[in-house]
Amino acid sequence: MKLEFALPDGHVAEVIVRQVLNAGFSGRTREAVAAHVEELQRLGVAVPTVTPIMMPVSPYLAQQTDRVWAPHGHTSGEVEWCLVVADGGELLLTLACDHTDRALEVHGIQWSKNASPDVLSMGAWRFADIEPHIDQLTLKAWVTHAGVEHEIQSSPLSELLPPSYWIELLRGRQLLEPGTLLLSGTVKMHHGVDQFADAWRAEMSDPVLGRTLSLGYAVERLPEPIC
Repeated sequence: MKLEFALPDGHVAEVIVRQVLNAGFSGRTREAVAAHVEELQRLGVAVPTVTPIMMPVSPYLAQQTDRVWAPHGHTSGEVEWCLVVADGGELLLTLACDHTDRALEVHGIQWSKNASPDVLSMGAWRFADIEPHIDQLTLKAWVTHAGVEHEIQSSPLSELLPPSYWIELLRGRQLLEPGTLLLSGTVKMHHGVDQFADAWRAEMSDPVLGRTLSLGYAVERLPEPIC
């Protein structure tokens, strides 16, 4: 599958996706990891014994789309950054929303990650341009219920393990190859906001260079099966 990312200088980076990796439980502090563990435990998800985790998912699940189809009403997104190794080997950073089947997640995290797409922004930034101030970038997400939008996530990138951590891990495992995408894992959700929404919207903002990446998609229910 080929993806294209618009860069700030007007160039377009082409990426033939060869592998997609979803990180998880990747908060930079023990408190951040514990908060995410608590969120998942409320949903009945068995948490791993080792953190952070990194799970391979099917490459075709990396999509630039405005619509996600779901078989039931218990799926939700997670705002994340995504490291992209472009076809020339250059490192890019983009915005992602890892849509997850929460009902399936109680049976296995990797199964749930392979049940829905990783929605990506149409734009990206060169990692070299933002690495010096990476912790000042922010992630935000909103959900829509019956036409009303609510903020559900908001956090600086300093809450997550930095891209440099994953770059070194991928390099050490010979995985830092063109066509590799790695999603960062997510930040905590606001209490009291229903994640099982009609739509998701997300932004990653760079206050230093004054720019923002965005994405948004509707969550559509599949028709009931005949069986």
